Amino acid sequence: MDTLFDVPLTREMLEAMRPITATQPVDATVNTHGNGDHCFGNAALPAQTTIYATARAVADMREEPPALLRTLLATDLGPELGEFAARIFGPFQFEGLEARLPSQTFDGRLELDVGGRVLELIEVGPAHTGGDTIVHVPDAATVFTGDILFSGGTPIVWAGPVSNWIAACEAIVGLGARTLVPGHGPVTDGDGVREVRRYLESVRDQARQLYHAGIDARDAADEIDLQEFVGWTCPERIVQNVEELYCEFDPNRTPAPAIEVFQGMARWSKRH
Repeated sequence: MDTLFDVPLTREMLEAMRPITATQPVDATVNTHGNGDHCFGNAALPAQTTIYATARAVADMREEPPALLRTLLATDLGPELGEFAARIFGPFQFEGLEARLPSQTFDGRLELDVGGRVLELIEVGPAHTGGDTIVHVPDAATVFTGDILFSGGTPIVWAGPVSNWIAACEAIVGLGARTLVPGHGPVTDGDGVREVRRYLESVRDQARQLYHAGIDARDAADEIDLQEFVGWTCPERIVQNVEELYCEFDPNRTPAPAIEVFQGMARWSKRH
């Protein structure tokens, strides 16, 4: 499954898996989407490992390579955004990191036999990103959800539309799996993905009212009531989520540049 945000962390993960992989080597894995925290560690995988991903996920990886993140972090971001960037990116080692892209791509669905076990790779994006994949293991009643599911954390809509993400949540529930392995947070069950769907629906409905009331997206992010989801990590992601929804409400709206979104999240964190 996904690697981690850098090579050292991924090597630690692989070392922890060694009691199993010593006799059953990692010869295939899946990048569920193109965000760096799920694929920048690919270089740590054995050379013979086949990496699968959707074609759109690979396109995202090409558009946002490690070098782009290094450039951002080398820029003078000012004290407010600099502090925020250090908090979310500081623990990771990006220097010298080069992307290792998946070697096998697909669109829609792909069924694999891995060690005698059937895996169903199902493309559910665009949602969180452009090319989200979930991995269904029917005989284990398990789904690896990628970032369609944040367990105890706030989801962030980088691509949308939000309706696709809600549909992806419904598709996961429809698989009837007992165990859901999220992209972030502890293992959960169907209730976990229903919570994410409720968050997305709540934010969508509130944002629509504020949009029609003429409230600016940045102000709307402050107005939305998140008390139902208090305690979830990274609540500042509401800034990007409202930005994406406003673009859905107005197809002619120009999306805010990523640097402005991060600035908005940094300021939201200071205020709340």
